[in-house]
Amino acid sequence: MADSNAVQGQYAELNGLKLYYEVHGSGAPLVLLHGGANPSDTFGPTLTELAKTHQVFAVHLQGHGHTPDIDRPLSREFMAADVAALIELLGLNQALVMGYSMGAAVALQLAIQHPALVRRLVLVSTPMRRADAYPEVITSFNNMGANAPQIGEALQQSPLAQLYPAVDWTRLFTKLGEMLAQDYDYSKAVAALPMPVMLVFADADCWQPEAIVAFYRQLGGGQRDGGMDGSDRPAGQLAIVPGTTHYTLMATPLVAQLVAPFLLA
Repeated sequence: MADSNAVQGQYAELNGLKLYYEVHGSGAPLVLLHGGANPSDTFGPTLTELAKTHQVFAVHLQGHGHTPDIDRPLSREFMAADVAALIELLGLNQALVMGYSMGAAVALQLAIQHPALVRRLVLVSTPMRRADAYPEVITSFNNMGANAPQIGEALQQSPLAQLYPAVDWTRLFTKLGEMLAQDYDYSKAVAALPMPVMLVFADADCWQPEAIVAFYRQLGGGQRDGGMDGSDRPAGQLAIVPGTTHYTLMATPLVAQLVAPFLLA
């Protein structure tokens, strides 16, 4: 994490939600969206590095961390609307936006629904279609709701419960299971995105490699040789981080090193 003395944790009231966010560092505004269940440790060294060059707004999404849940489903669209409202409330204008896993899915929805609010977009380990996951991952999505009581009981005994004592873990994983059980295909919307997009995946990710390439192609990449001077390369970028999985990707400083030039462009 960035220097705790520099962290400003605060709430924004919007869409019937008390949305918690922290401000780290200084520079161009960067909205950072965490993965499912764990907003505290998701970004680790990535947040530390990015806060050296950006004013990072690390958001706790609905029902996660210090943001209380409310009486509505957990959905990418609702959470994207919350982030859009926060960007407008804070007057960030066109912000840089980066998300990991569930947070990347929310970031993608934000870019689709509110493209004028997003200057550049970094998506870390999220697909454009649910079917892009390996079969065993889809099975785990389908079973998450039914397994929510056991998951919730286990997490209640974990260090996460000490960090976030107000979280109802069974309720959270029930809602996550309902969201992850729904089919989706954003490929047409991806092709229409107007801002530069960078994709980051693990080399042993939970998304199939063919789907990763298809995502990049939908953004205009992988169509031709970039040319000796790079003049024919697309605006978007693709990075594959070696020696990582979906679950260890954010524990390496490589992610921040890879995305920094793209964010600073």
